Amino acid sequence: MRTVVFPGSFDPFHNGHLEVVERAASLFDEVVVAALRNPQKSDPLFTLEERQEMIRESVTHLQSVTITAVTKLLVDVARDVGAHAIVKGLRAVSDFENELQMAQMNRQLSGVETIFIPTSSRSSFIASRLLREVARFGGDVSSFVPVPVAARLVKQFRE
Repeated sequence: MRTVVFPGSFDPFHNGHLEVVERAASLFDEVVVAALRNPQKSDPLFTLEERQEMIRESVTHLQSVTITAVTKLLVDVARDVGAHAIVKGLRAVSDFENELQMAQMNRQLSGVETIFIPTSSRSSFIASRLLREVARFGGDVSSFVPVPVAARLVKQFRE
């Protein structure tokens, strides 16, 4: 069985993320979506548990996808789940520069390869940071996120 890990903060999970999961699921036997707390990013809007649940609710149509939380090095998670590779989505050339460094470090640490999946143009501008900002000020982001995520964003900012 060929397994791949798709890591990210997913705060919130959006249609660009979903596209990468769906495409990875068509290429691999199992996709492990690994929600993580990124210390380089600001305080998360949703807890790890909430993010895992939103992802789970968003990928119910995909039988080969599992969700986990990451609290250690990604290469250790990849080893723990028996992953053959790490998959990362790319929106723009600027993403590639940062992701390439991480891919090279992960390969040196563990031998695990990273596969890049470029998003389609309909998803290339979507960023969790922008979605949080728009939703915080009452904007409608429902066309950019799966239905379960849209509902949670409305609830989050209504309170």
